[in-house]
Amino acid sequence: MGRLALRELCGYRAGDKGDIANIAIFVDDELAYETIVREVTAERVKAHFGAMVRGAVFRYEARNVLALNFVLHGALGGGGPRSLRADNLGKTLGGSLVRLEIDVPDELAARRRPRPDVGWTRAILDPLTPR
Repeated sequence: MGRLALRELCGYRAGDKGDIANIAIFVDDELAYETIVREVTAERVKAHFGAMVRGAVFRYEARNVLALNFVLHGALGGGGPRSLRADNLGKTLGGSLVRLEIDVPDELAARRRPRPDVGWTRAILDPLTPR
């Protein structure tokens, strides 16, 4: 068994309505899907967000598109203009969820998603770095 952050296996899409956020995570193949179904439960997602999510978390399986959809109630501090949070939208919660680390079979651990080449940023950032 290996251990990976969900971002190595999954894409995601997130949104909100009022004080409810939803996060869908989706994978490319059956082995990855079976793994996230086993590892990423509603209870685990609620624990991952801790006190940020005050209500229930529900998980819906969409096997036909190899996805899980999580609906988080009481997730946005009241939602929209009622929230005192610096970021009161559900979109950012998706980025947080894919940081969750899960146990994966060795076969999946060996298939990490390729990371983008960001070496080009050095030409921009190096001159800005104090010496």
